[in-house]
Amino acid sequence: MFLMRKFLIAIPVAILAAWAVHWGVEKYQQQLEDMPSADLFVLSKENKIFADVDSLELKPTPHHERKATTIVALIVNRHYKRMSLDDKVSEMIWDNYIKDLDENRLYLLQSDIDEFKKFKYTLDDELRQEKNNLNSAYFIYNRYIKRVLERLERNKTLLKEKFDFTKDEYFETDRKKLPFPKDMQEADNEWRKVLKNSILEGKLSGEKLEESVSKLEKRYENFRKNLLKTTVEDVFQTYMNALAMAYDPHTNYFSPLNADNFNNSMKRSLEGIGAVLGSENDYIVVREVRPGGPAFKSKKIFKNDKIIAVAQGDDGEMVDIVGWRVDEAVQLIRGKKGTVVRLKILPAREGAAAKPIEVRMVREKITFEEQSATKQIIEIEEGKKKRRIGIISIPAFYINFEEYREGKKDYKSTTNDVKKLLEELKAEKVEGIIVDLRYNGGGSLKEAIDLTSLFIKGGAVVQIKDANGRISVGETEDFTQVYQGPLVVMTNRFSASASEIFAGAIQDYKRGVIVGESTYGKGTVQNVVELARFMPNEPNPNPNSNGIGQLNLTVSKYYRASGSSVQNKGVVPDILLPSPFEANELSEASYPTSLPWDEITPASSFKPTNEVKSKTLISLQNNFQKRLKTDEDLKKLIANTEKARQRRKETLISLNEAKRKAEKEKLEKERKELEEQTSNLEDEEIKTEEKKEGENEENTENKPKIKPVEQYKNIKDLYKKNAIQILLDLIKLNS
Repeated sequence: MFLMRKFLIAIPVAILAAWAVHWGVEKYQQQLEDMPSADLFVLSKENKIFADVDSLELKPTPHHERKATTIVALIVNRHYKRMSLDDKVSEMIWDNYIKDLDENRLYLLQSDIDEFKKFKYTLDDELRQEKNNLNSAYFIYNRYIKRVLERLERNKTLLKEKFDFTKDEYFETDRKKLPFPKDMQEADNEWRKVLKNSILEGKLSGEKLEESVSKLEKRYENFRKNLLKTTVEDVFQTYMNALAMAYDPHTNYFSPLNADNFNNSMKRSLEGIGAVLGSENDYIVVREVRPGGPAFKSKKIFKNDKIIAVAQGDDGEMVDIVGWRVDEAVQLIRGKKGTVVRLKILPAREGAAAKPIEVRMVREKITFEEQSATKQIIEIEEGKKKRRIGIISIPAFYINFEEYREGKKDYKSTTNDVKKLLEELKAEKVEGIIVDLRYNGGGSLKEAIDLTSLFIKGGAVVQIKDANGRISVGETEDFTQVYQGPLVVMTNRFSASASEIFAGAIQDYKRGVIVGESTYGKGTVQNVVELARFMPNEPNPNPNSNGIGQLNLTVSKYYRASGSSVQNKGVVPDILLPSPFEANELSEASYPTSLPWDEITPASSFKPTNEVKSKTLISLQNNFQKRLKTDEDLKKLIANTEKARQRRKETLISLNEAKRKAEKEKLEKERKELEEQTSNLEDEEIKTEEKKEGENEENTENKPKIKPVEQYKNIKDLYKKNAIQILLDLIKLNS
């Protein structure tokens, strides 16, 4: 289903979007009443009917019309962008809405799109009205449901056809490149390929033809049942998020039910696998992998992977969930702590020809404690000399707010944990330290500031600017410098928000060397707005929820101490390692409406240390360039990351069985090679104890046991190995 795709699209990219209101430090927290407001939205006195919805099954209620007026006023008047609701925005809303409903252009016909074009430049006028302000959206959605139901019925006939797998035929998996079908016959031909592709996938996985057909029949019957459960609120949420997306990717409307789910997920107390899910083109998609959870520990589940089936226990039958609603898929995957769940995954990094893999996990209670920073010592033999360096891995910027507010001295937090680890590593006499922020999607702003304090003498870490141009500065105050030695910070494409603040500060102050991939590039801050505060007299139509919904609204941008934004560009490492992703792939810059990069004046307390001098950086870069030419492992990594990038560009796949089998075998070989080179947890390091039913709970937590001391020669992770080499070069240059 597509209903919740946009709802979850912004959650994974940086949980700072929600933690912006949970910083835990009131001086940084912008109160709702203090949010700058404009007067760009004015209600129209007209109540023109743009589309007749009287005869439709799903139609807007007066409650939703009033709620729409409130949401539109909040977005237009209080969003950071200060963008009027006009024809240009109307066009963006229209585009977003059609994309959310039928991104792969398989259900709606070109004749439908032609008919809907009459709404393209009138949605803004309609949304300004107090009444009849949602008619066009519900008119379009009802047509969409009609087309899907027609399609599911026609697919029953198509599945009875005999498919020829010796024919040299191809299927375009990225239908966004193609036009909408002009009629049902053209749509039938496209769907014949869709069905043939699914059956071929099953055939190559060892399924019999009748099994594959039966599975597809069940899949589409489930899809039909789920579609018939669509509510007025579902339609409303989809449309409001089409509006929100026109302003930026991180402004979202949450229905009452989804607001409850979102807020529960922020408490980190749910029992499950530790992943945020969304929906895209019939598939349940992983939008975020939470640090410390079973999915994170498996090292087999990543952002944008597709979940196609779920099984309970070690012997349970796989249940196909393609076409399911997100909320129902979540209920199937979530479960009691200590129980086994198995997922069938299509890895995103393998592109259109991905082979399904099965991942077994033991459900856990996901809490902040599961995300704790860890340390490791690496020993390197150089002739007769042994060198030691330390690695601190930080999966998230966490803080126990309750303990902090109570004034507990050693409250649980990233900074307090890392401070202890630094003291331990100093006692072990390591020569330098690597801070590994790979896959760290962010967290508490306070922790980003405090953690920086452990590595610099003091000063500004981050600046925050609101829509009126007011700037507040986050400075190091609560902690003092603990470590003064050589420092390297590792990042990758999934390092975001608070990770970018910390890495940017270390780079700005010239305190350490940033190594890896460019970070995600999210430099915006959101406030959570409870709609009930602006609609105090509005009755709650759903007694099972805690309110009438909420809005996550982009209200500020954050900047580095130097004045540079991380928005869109991210933090560009001093030494770039080979990446499996293109510059704008899986990043903030991939969203058309993301806010632009810009600069402000450097903070007055920003005084670079110059500990990493320009000539030192040039020497490090030169040494790395030499290794690129001579190191065989690096050459292989470059070749394999290039193959991975190319694979994701290849969206045309063969429907010929022999060719497809050869493609899959080649892909599997490449996948294993790249996985071996880029895994950031060594096979020999990790021993995961999975809880079996009836075992003692204390001894069955899924906690990785990492060797306290690891030999450099045994490390397989080439990104880690190169970071170690760069740190060793830095140590030698400093001495």
